[in-house]
Amino acid sequence: MLYVYPTTTPAGAQAAEELVDVEHQISLLQLRAAQLAAEVAETDYADRHGYNSTGDWMRFNCHLIDKTAWDRIAVGRTLAGMPESHQAMDAGEIGFAHLAIMARTSEAVGDAFNENKLLKFARECTPGRFFRKCEHYRHSVDAKRYAAEQAEQTEQRKLNFSTAEGGWLWINCVLDPIGGAAVRNAIEALARPSGAHDYRDKEQRLADALVELATSGGNQRVQMQVTSSIETLLGLIGAPGAEAEFSLPISSTTVQRWACDCSITRVLMRTRS
Repeated sequence: MLYVYPTTTPAGAQAAEELVDVEHQISLLQLRAAQLAAEVAETDYADRHGYNSTGDWMRFNCHLIDKTAWDRIAVGRTLAGMPESHQAMDAGEIGFAHLAIMARTSEAVGDAFNENKLLKFARECTPGRFFRKCEHYRHSVDAKRYAAEQAEQTEQRKLNFSTAEGGWLWINCVLDPIGGAAVRNAIEALARPSGAHDYRDKEQRLADALVELATSGGNQRVQMQVTSSIETLLGLIGAPGAEAEFSLPISSTTVQRWACDCSITRVLMRTRS
């Protein structure tokens, strides 16, 4: 029998391998930048040069957005308390994005921070999924604070109308994650294609759905699917947050409030061991 083995490298393989290595090197450089940022933050350097904070100084002088600057500072400040995560990033097992999420979590929960538990999640998850894991972790160690932070976010809500030439209406709206999830559930349900003949694109369907929602007189019933453990619903200590479509993990306080204010269809699920 004749065996034929490929003698050429698959297209893109070399570039992919180099890309992984380059991104790892970038993560290492970001880590060094974080260490330097924390050193600067420990001094009055930014203040002496007329800036409100080190993060503000970094925005202008390092050409960073605000979140990136403060992520650097957070990682630099908490790195000493995350030695295993530091080693995991050096080894290429996680990226700087994981480390930034872990640092923010460490700052949020303080003494309740459990590096080993979170590092296990980081090794298994993309940064986006790891962020959700950390949100559940934050709820499990301090549900009251987590609920208070979500309640505080509602104070930043705003909606503005402006009329352009020709009568066009511009809507600028910022909603907290909980309110935003409720609005999206209502509009997305009305924005589904009506059939094969529906020529509208997604943005047009969403616009039509908003108008339909407004002209229906508020009679549209919003259906929201929430996945919650019994422990979360009861508000027990150590319970994770609940999951809702279009939202970050939500607090047990919000789940309890929704359970009181709406009609409920319960679906019990068994967790596989």
